[in-house]
Amino acid sequence: MATNQAHHQATNLTAIVLAAGNGVRMRSKTNKVLHQIAGRSMVHHVLEAVSQTQPRNLVVVVGAQAEQVGPHVQSIAAESVLAHQESQDGTGHAVRTAVEALLARRPDAFEGEDAIVIVAAADTPLLQGETLRGFLAEHRAAQCAVSILSGVVADPKGYGRIVRDPGGDVLGIVEEKDADASQRRIDEVSSGILAFAADFLVEALPSLGNDNASGEYYLTDLVGLARSAGLLVGAFPIPDPMQTQGANDRVQLAALGAEFNRRLLNQAMLDGVTIVDPASTWIDAGVRLGRDVLIRPGCQLLGDTVIGDDVVVGPDSTLDGCRVGDHATVVRSHCLQARIAAGATVGPFEYMRPGTDLGQDGKIGAFVETKNASIGSGAKVPHLSYVGDAEIGAGANIGAGTIFANYDGVAKHRSRVGMHARTASNNTFVAPVEIGDGAATGAGAVIRRDVPPGALAVSSGAQRNLVGWVARRWPGSAMAKAAASRAAAKHAASTDVTTPASGVGRGAPGAPESGPGSGSESGVADATVPGQDTSTEE
Repeated sequence: MATNQAHHQATNLTAIVLAAGNGVRMRSKTNKVLHQIAGRSMVHHVLEAVSQTQPRNLVVVVGAQAEQVGPHVQSIAAESVLAHQESQDGTGHAVRTAVEALLARRPDAFEGEDAIVIVAAADTPLLQGETLRGFLAEHRAAQCAVSILSGVVADPKGYGRIVRDPGGDVLGIVEEKDADASQRRIDEVSSGILAFAADFLVEALPSLGNDNASGEYYLTDLVGLARSAGLLVGAFPIPDPMQTQGANDRVQLAALGAEFNRRLLNQAMLDGVTIVDPASTWIDAGVRLGRDVLIRPGCQLLGDTVIGDDVVVGPDSTLDGCRVGDHATVVRSHCLQARIAAGATVGPFEYMRPGTDLGQDGKIGAFVETKNASIGSGAKVPHLSYVGDAEIGAGANIGAGTIFANYDGVAKHRSRVGMHARTASNNTFVAPVEIGDGAATGAGAVIRRDVPPGALAVSSGAQRNLVGWVARRWPGSAMAKAAASRAAAKHAASTDVTTPASGVGRGAPGAPESGPGSGSESGVADATVPGQDTSTEE
């Protein structure tokens, strides 16, 4: 039955969305209806709600900054008809502009005894499609010529008041500017959302006048015209008046944004998501969350992010346009248009840029930046690295402090690290270069040529200590004085030690202090290559 009703509405319904206003109180170069809440413009939210009524025709009235609003609307609803209101002369004039534009495109648009037109404002982002469907059902059932979606509010200031007779029948809507003292005390107000019998609307619009305090053509004056013609007028209070609240300035925009977010979070928690601190958590309307997701404080889930089951996000993380698989963990990280596969771990302090694809059970650790990079299943980039334009094979491990030098000053190039390769600390891979499967690199290596599978690549010679270099280069400097003081202290200490007859003793001046080098725990230690000079140079 519900399906048949939805089809019936889709066949006979025209929706008009009013988006022509100036919105001067926003004090913005951006049109009011384009300001965003929960990742979408206000007009986008309204179009989404209207689309759930399945209208046969959709008309959006544009005017101020139409060059901004028009393309944005059609990027969301390509089938919509744009009606240009050259001068903003009121809602009645706007709807007449919409009717004329639609008739010019589709002359039969309003034909049929049961044809209905619904009119909504583009700055009511909390509006829900379910609310509009219910309102249209009441309008149809009552067989009204005009129906008003009304609301009872604590503070009616600024709204048109619903005026009823002692029997409860609607006499009309009086705008704030035209209301007398008694009418201003009425707490039932018009939401600005109205439904009309299409034949009445088309016939009555030319009869509207502008004899009022604003000199505008009020759409709400059709209520009086319908009453004068002996037609039925109804007003149906909405249980949730906040759905019809508009945002005229940025204070109201922020308030509606906070309320929208609160509702999204509440629904997520009812659907099985744990949100530790709703006050510090923000979720966009397009986000999809799985079951038993845990969101810790300080998180933002933005865009069309999709998160699987049993995922842990946060604290202090942003995911924007990401896909996150089941059982993954993201901690204190910023991720943009990236894919994180099931069981993977990210962070803390990871910057995951667009094009990053982290495989199943993979790891991207602390202070790592990735971009346009594929990290295979079980592969690890544990810390302090930049991985750009690279492919890292399954099971590979990238040592600390590694840089993929992908840019030659003109073009970017891609590098590949093979499966189960082990690269050492402080490596630089100069793209394009390939590290073969099962290969290894030495600490501090700069890799400019391909490394065969199973090979160890080293690029540095033996360490040389140029003794006395600081004193020669910067005599009298703080460095030179510190070195001389240290040498004198060591010499004084050595005189207290009985030395062997050979004259070689512990702490002899000029003897190197450092012991054998050691590799990083996440990489491969540099190798001593036969034939290399390991002597010191003075």
